[in-house]
Amino acid sequence: MSDVNVIPQGYRFAGVPAGIKKTGAADFAAVVSDRPCAAAGMFTRNAFPAAPVLYDRELLAENPAGLRGVIINSGCANACTGEEGLADAAEMARLAETAFDTPPRSVAVMSTGVIGPRLPMERIASGARAAGVALPAGGAVAAAAAAATAIMTTDKRPKVAFRQAGCARLWGMAKGAGMIHPNMATMLGVIVTDAAVSPSSLDAALRSAVDVSFNAISIDGDTSTNDTVMVLANGAAGVVDQGVFAHALTGLCTDLAQQIVRDGEGATRFVTIRVVGAETPADARTAAKAVANSPLVKTAIYGGDANWGRILAAVGYSGVAVDPARTDLWIAPGTEDAAESPGRVQLVGKGRPLAYSEEAATAVFNGAEIAITVALDLGSGDATVWTCDLSHDYVDINGHYRT
Repeated sequence: MSDVNVIPQGYRFAGVPAGIKKTGAADFAAVVSDRPCAAAGMFTRNAFPAAPVLYDRELLAENPAGLRGVIINSGCANACTGEEGLADAAEMARLAETAFDTPPRSVAVMSTGVIGPRLPMERIASGARAAGVALPAGGAVAAAAAAATAIMTTDKRPKVAFRQAGCARLWGMAKGAGMIHPNMATMLGVIVTDAAVSPSSLDAALRSAVDVSFNAISIDGDTSTNDTVMVLANGAAGVVDQGVFAHALTGLCTDLAQQIVRDGEGATRFVTIRVVGAETPADARTAAKAVANSPLVKTAIYGGDANWGRILAAVGYSGVAVDPARTDLWIAPGTEDAAESPGRVQLVGKGRPLAYSEEAATAVFNGAEIAITVALDLGSGDATVWTCDLSHDYVDINGHYRT
């Protein structure tokens, strides 16, 4: 993020301290467009959706072509807070709209942090005022970076990405390091573009992009109450080819999704899991996610133990069709298809262990990037997911999250 030209036209950013975090670090972010935006969003499927999720769903249904921005607080999730929490989310939006001089019902809200407590509304008001002061000079890369930093909780680093689509630019930020097993989103993500895109086209492009990016990652198998990803398009750069735009959006979402996995709580390995030859793509995704979410697989990866039996066991209990006598398994360093990698080690052929080098397999599992490919030889279903290992640090972080 060294070049101001990565920022789409017409957007300003702020990341300021509101006093929500005990550390005094920045905890209130704003992204505001100078003109109305088409908008699309995808949200958690958790049956306990947070108040900002409920607020934004209604807002997008009401005003899909007239949003002006998004505000985000970290340190308090405003989840499981009942009607009072919904009122707080609405008031948070109103405070921002007043501070930013935008119309009523034009600002979406997101929250992240501890589940249960009410939002500290005096601090939210302070954050909105401070962001309003910072926004006039907030179009530069430094201001966008400040916003990306302000939304972090247990993240070790901010997550940002940029793509070009013809004459238009796309820029996005995300947060998330734990409680990551999204179903329709990641923990929090905001993407802005100066392309002219209709709300319906934006929604279709976002759904397609999320399916192969944010919906293809897992850190710990837990789906948050607050998962949200939203795209704003203000049209300042004009119309672009929709195929080009959709490709750029998918690339940006994939970039952010992989950054989330690489920053997983306590993570020391980045793992690409590919299942090929399943009866259907859905079967391939289910089997790959079973491997990605297996604590036994994840701890073996952390320990550098190429315990391939755990991988096949996860595929076997996933519920998809398998024929053990037709199943192959490869591992390799890196992120590409392990079966095609020059550094591949085939561990299993037609359901039986091969005479592979244990030293070579251990070396792969001790690398920072590991690729696993399982071939079922039953059809054309193919899916890739990304995950990380499960370390002692993950337990330490989450054993003391509120303290």
